[in-house]
Amino acid sequence: MKAFLILEDGTVFEGTQIGAVREMISEIVFNTSMAGYPEVLTDPSYAGQAVCMTYPLIGNYGVCMEDMESARPWPDGLIVRELSRTASNFRCDKSIQQFLEENDVPGIAGIDTRALTRLLREKGTMNGMITTDVSFVLEDVLPRLKAYRTGKVVEKVTCQHAYVVKGAVSLADIGPVSGSAVYTGEKEKRPTMVKALSGAGKRVALLDLGMKYNIADSLASRGVDVTVYPAFTPAEEILGSRPDGIMLSNGPGDPKECTEIIREIKTLYESDVPIFAICLGHQLMALATGADTYKLKYGHRGGNHPVKDLQTGRVYISSQNHGYVVDMDKLDENVARPAFVNANDGTCEGLSYVGKSIFTVQYHPEACPGPQDSGYLFDRFITMMEEGKHA
Repeated sequence: MKAFLILEDGTVFEGTQIGAVREMISEIVFNTSMAGYPEVLTDPSYAGQAVCMTYPLIGNYGVCMEDMESARPWPDGLIVRELSRTASNFRCDKSIQQFLEENDVPGIAGIDTRALTRLLREKGTMNGMITTDVSFVLEDVLPRLKAYRTGKVVEKVTCQHAYVVKGAVSLADIGPVSGSAVYTGEKEKRPTMVKALSGAGKRVALLDLGMKYNIADSLASRGVDVTVYPAFTPAEEILGSRPDGIMLSNGPGDPKECTEIIREIKTLYESDVPIFAICLGHQLMALATGADTYKLKYGHRGGNHPVKDLQTGRVYISSQNHGYVVDMDKLDENVARPAFVNANDGTCEGLSYVGKSIFTVQYHPEACPGPQDSGYLFDRFITMMEEGKHA
């Protein structure tokens, strides 16, 4: 079936319909990863966006449900050059076409994704529509595209109830979580770099702002007991559980939309509990302490972004997925100082908080698949909890 991708600048791409057959309007972004499309599709940080994969062939190894980063896909749509209709992998549970159809995710294939990506780089991220309506009227569509806003999407992706993860648990085997529960178990495969149960006995409160499963799993694999809380949980409730540490997860949308959450994070900051924050959590901690954020022209999304440790000078390759960054020019050096910067454009990739056991990063140390260079940050967090060291 013929399909069209219409951008708010009036550009129209013609291709073939994939996934669910329905119209979709969303913010169009691109991801440069060569693999990991199941993880991209199930990353809650993509809520309110449609993803263009720059790698030309997507779907050749199908979808393995064990690799999902949440219970369902979150992007509004998928844009690819070529969608593989067959999957060649012994772990495959279903084809990507079947996965998209089952989860009502529309998409388009057969367009020049390189041209689309270059357009987004030159003009910046734009809203767009995927439609199978061959009789669309461009003049009627463009006002609808310009009016689209992602809005407050954190409330859409966060869990509804607190739940506990104890020991080395594979959250991918748990599936959707409803109600309060305790899960225990053993995951068959673990990164060889992780020291077994290095955080045994430690308890971490993880604020779910759109959490990827692998964040909790990265802590659980180190022996940490993790309690996952909904994004709008009062700080007093979290602190009342007397955790050894607090984790702020990744998530979608404009951080400045999260006004209620920012107020609660301010209270968490004022406590003496060690805190480690990733992506949206990093941005919200900055806003809670008086800093500012701004939107990038087209964002950082992919598995090959270099970040530089300002203390050691070492460069790490990282997985990233964000459209907003902390403004380093508006940091109070008595509150927080840059710890990592992007080696490509010099933007903020991490902060160290003065006089506090708090450090935050913009990128994803829990990347899977992707570079494992920054997995040591979870060990650093555990050490901070054990020894009370400041970041």
